[in-house]
Order: sequence, then structure tokens, then C-alpha cells
Amino acid sequence: MQLGVCYYPEHWPRAQWAEDARRMHAMGIRVVRIAEFAWSVIEAEPGVFTWDWLDEAIETLHAAGLGVVLCTPTATPPKWLVDRMPDMVAIDLQGRTRGFGSRRHYCFSHAGYRAESRRISRAVAERYGQHPAVVAWQTDNEYGCHDTVLSLSESARQGFRRWLAARYTTIDALNAAWGTVFWSQVYRAFDEIDLPALTVTEANPAHRLDWRRFASDEVVAFNREQVAILRECSPGRPVSHNFMGFFTEFNHHDVAADLDIATWDSYPLGFTQMFFLSAEEKARWARTGHPDIPSFHHDLYRGMCRGADGQGEGRWWVMEQQPGPVNWAHWNPAPHDGTVRLWTWQAFAHGAEVVSYFRWRQAPFAQEQMHTGLLRPDSSEDQGALEAAQVGAELAALTERGVLTDALRLAVRPTVALVFDYDALWMAQIQPQGADYNPLELSFRAYSGLRQLGLDVDIVGPRAGMDLSGYRLIVLPAALHVGADLQAALTTAAAHGAQIVLGPRAGSKSVNLSFPPADGPWSALPPGPLAALAGVQVTRVASLPPGVVEPVALDGTDLSITRWREDLALRGAETLATFTDGRPALTRNGPVRYLAGWLDAAGWQAVFAGAAADAGLTVAPLPDGLRISRAGGLTMAFNFSDLARDWTPSPIATPVLGDAHLPPRAMAIWRE
Repeated sequence: MQLGVCYYPEHWPRAQWAEDARRMHAMGIRVVRIAEFAWSVIEAEPGVFTWDWLDEAIETLHAAGLGVVLCTPTATPPKWLVDRMPDMVAIDLQGRTRGFGSRRHYCFSHAGYRAESRRISRAVAERYGQHPAVVAWQTDNEYGCHDTVLSLSESARQGFRRWLAARYTTIDALNAAWGTVFWSQVYRAFDEIDLPALTVTEANPAHRLDWRRFASDEVVAFNREQVAILRECSPGRPVSHNFMGFFTEFNHHDVAADLDIATWDSYPLGFTQMFFLSAEEKARWARTGHPDIPSFHHDLYRGMCRGADGQGEGRWWVMEQQPGPVNWAHWNPAPHDGTVRLWTWQAFAHGAEVVSYFRWRQAPFAQEQMHTGLLRPDSSEDQGALEAAQVGAELAALTERGVLTDALRLAVRPTVALVFDYDALWMAQIQPQGADYNPLELSFRAYSGLRQLGLDVDIVGPRAGMDLSGYRLIVLPAALHVGADLQAALTTAAAHGAQIVLGPRAGSKSVNLSFPPADGPWSALPPGPLAALAGVQVTRVASLPPGVVEPVALDGTDLSITRWREDLALRGAETLATFTDGRPALTRNGPVRYLAGWLDAAGWQAVFAGAAADAGLTVAPLPDGLRISRAGGLTMAFNFSDLARDWTPSPIATPVLGDAHLPPRAMAIWRE
């Protein structure tokens, strides 16, 4: 477990670099990420490289005892390259050019830019691939940021046609899969197919879904080209990419399959303000961030890099940790004192190898000048630096005492799994059937319900040969499509005694976003391939407008369903909860529960508490704002609330950091 920081030596005088490196090391920082936006400084003119400044920066950091994460600089191609290949930029969904002047101004499908990205990546990798300072690599930066995955460029259109031809082989097969007989959309050849945007009204949903898949595959291919170069030129160094929060525009599991380490950029306050939380939640968590936003992503990215069989150790980092107010949200509050420390320890509790702060020093110029760093522009320490130094000292002390080891990181082994499938999310986003049906939010709300019961969670993606039999509780909040591999894994897990909770719309779509094909007596309706497992059939669905609430009674407790409701016909399942009209709201068929609507927070906890009890898991609702994590015989508790909390994991637990009394924004670690 180490601390890191993002540093931009090209922004500061060379005379300052050595002192910066010294201060970093003194603060407890051991890893420094550099050069992800430095292409125009490395290659100011085509083919004319200036390496001396980067040579010196790397040597300076190395001399101070710091390891370097070096980046390919392809997120910011220089102006001379855009001028030479003006069609390399993406075209947005309104048909407008995404021009030069900020960042991420390229189209993933442009062959010329792909060649240039390989060229600059090879140049950097050949020069520094064997340098002893380089401990890891990062490809590009934040793929897809600023809505740059989907492009209406000519390169993307031609690439999409080739992709479709490879997928379907014949145009007749495509027409059948898409149902193009509807609205007279039948195609005669792949070359007739355009990108599904700028149409009069809704484009064919299967067409849109395949476009999303194609665009995702372009990101995968772009990343894979760079990874291959880095592995060739810098063998033995792990390769990473920094993913983002609440971003689903490409399949992160597919990109991560080529990486050694999945990293992500954690901005809890920005995400709290920018995404789907209610106004009340945004106000309540304005200065700490919702406590489950960081951990949701920690658990998501921990599940990415586990090897081909999915059973590896799950290497992951936080590459950018918010240290103070940011500049890009609708509102940018400052975190409460103690919160940066809380976020850092929370990441380590979920198995992070490195937590790296963004950035070392606040820039006094350009687009991010209002984004704080550990240091202010005058090099004085901001609050984030004080808390980073505190964590650095705590890590050193606990490591010296033998409390923290690498074995702790590898000991994060939850018995609860939440299935998160990008393909299924796209299906619900393409056809939500209700303006506020957000499958990402539904997944997050289910996750939050598990965490509020004190359960540790693995977030897993569907993959060939996946094995879920080691989990005792498996939750599928938004699994609209369930492929053969996932279906088989669920069936096997249920046979091994796992409890399964299916959210609404589970199994409701085929791979081509139509109703599931019939492979049994009543599986042509949702939940399709899960019908026999769930013992129910969905006969009608309804999206509920704001203000429409469907009360539900579960074991004498009144719960609420909003946004979405389904009518179920029982095909072997029993009813556990009912709507006021007597129809089933929650059913159980052996170990499988099926939920027929969008539950409130109390409802998720009630459903999970029952399923966890059947799974033999001990749960209890945590005090408001408190979250816990368990690994390697340690329990860590984090108080995100504005009130002090008194909590211990057990009467015999021994505190090794902090104690049972947790002031606001405090944390503690116990050995059990």
C-alpha cells in the first residue's frame, strides 16, 4: 500500500523539481505519474523530439526514491498533427466537429491517428522502457471523457460497416437480427448502413446497440495497440489505464482484459454533484461525497484485472484522488477536514495498491487553475497535503508494527457478488421505457443497500467460463440480458447453495435487444432464460411517473416501489411481498428471489437482509453514515456523517488505529 501523486514537471521551472521530489518523499509519497498530456512538449515539430527535460524529470524523481508511472501522451495530440490530418477529430451526435483547443480531440476509428498513436507510444516506450525509475505505465488518459466514444465521422461509419460484416457475415442475418422489416428498414448490403444518429425519430434499437458495441470495440483495439508496444519495449512493468466514475460508454471489462492494473479517478464530491442523487442527498453529502460512491468504483475496478479465469488477485489503484475542491462540477464545495484521509483509507480497505492524489501543485493558469492540488500555486501546503502526510505516517507506523502487509490487499474476499454488465446497461439506456429508468443508478442503489448492511461486495462482469459458486449471495440489479455463460454460472451457484436476487427486467432482452427467444414452455417473455430459475413470468410492465408510488408489504414492513412495476405470473415461485392489489412484488423460487419493481432504500435492505439470512450471512444495519470493510483479520470503519458514532466489530476486537469512538470523518482499524 503506497501513496502517489500526479505531477507535471513541464508546468514548473526545472530548478523546482528536486525540491518537489524531496517534499513528495517526505510526505510519504512513493509513486509519481507523469507525461500523459506532454506530446507537444516531447515532439514540438513533426519528428523532432525533445527528451532532455523528460530525462531530467525522471532522473530527479528517481534520485529522490520515487517510482514513475509513465504515460503514453495520446489524449492530447498536438496542433500540428490535427492540421495535418483534420479528419482525425471526432464528430459529435449533432454532427459537429470536436475540434482542437482542449483535449481528447481524436476519433478512435481514424486509421491515421491510430498509426500516430502507435508511433508516439513506441518512441516514449523505446526511450524509457528499461529505465529503472519506471515502475508502471498508463495508456492514454480517461478513455471516453467528454463524450468522445461515439463519433459520427466517416472513419467510424466505414469501420462500423466492416464490424457488422464480420459479426453477421450476411446482410440477411443482420436484417433478421435487427428486425429491419419494421418501418421498412431492410438493407440490401452492409454499405447501405449508416450510423444510427440524426434520424427523424428513434433509430432501430438493435442498430443502436451494435453501434455501442462497435464503438466500445474501437476503444479496446486502440488500447490494445499501445499495450502491445509497452509490453514489447518495457517487459516486466505493469500496464494500466485510468478509468472514470459512473462512466459506461465502453465495456471496461474488455479494455481491462489487456491490462495488468485497473486504475480509476476518484472525485467523490464532483460525482455527488453531477450524477443521479436527489437534491437532498447532494446537500447532505456535499462535503464528504456519498459514502458508497468511492467504494462502488473500488469494488468495480478491483474486479477488472483478475486474469483470464477471473480468479486472480484483482490489481487496482486510485490514479487520481480528489484532494480538495475541483473545477468541473456544477458546484465545487471543499471537503470537510479529515475527508481526504477518509477517502484514502477507504480505498486501501477495498484492496488498493496505490492511492495517487491529483495533483501535486495547483496550476495558476489554463482550464484547471481552480482545481486544487496538495500544494497551492505558491507551494504552500493545502489541507489535502496535511492529510496525505498523516496517512503516509500511519501507513509507515502500521507497516512497521506488522499490521499492514501486501497480504491484507490480497485478503479482500467478499462472499457477496453484484453482477455489472455494460451490454445490459446499454440496452436499458437505449430503451429505458421511462425517463428516469437509469440502470446505473439502480445498480448503485442495490450496492448501497448491501453496504449499509455491513456486507463486503465483489462487482463482477459476465465472462466466458465464469464461476460464481464461491459466493453466498449474488445480486443482479439490472441484468436485462443474460447470456449462456452467466445463466450457467447462476444455475451452478444456486445448486451450490447461493442465494440469488434478480432485479426488475432481468433476462428481458435477447442479445439483439428484442424479447428473449423461447427455449422452454414459457420463456419467450421475461425473465427469458432465467424463467425456470426464478419460477415467474412477467406478463406486463409499467413505468411509473414521478409522484406515483406503489406501496408494498413485506413481513409487516411497508415499503415503496417507484419508477417501474411488473405484473408476475407464478410458475412455481412463492410470493414474499405483495402490492396493494394483491399481485406479487417479490417472489422466491428456492434460492432465487425476483423483484418486480424499483424499490426504495429501505426495501433493498429488507430484501437483502432476508436473502443474506438464508445464505447464512450475519448482517445488521450500520449506524447512519458509517461504512465498514473486512480483510485479512482486520475490520476498518469509516464515519462519513456529521455526528460522532460509537461502534466496534466485536467485544474482543483490538483497535490498532483509532478506537470505538468515531468523531465525524474519523476512521478506525481493529484486529479481530
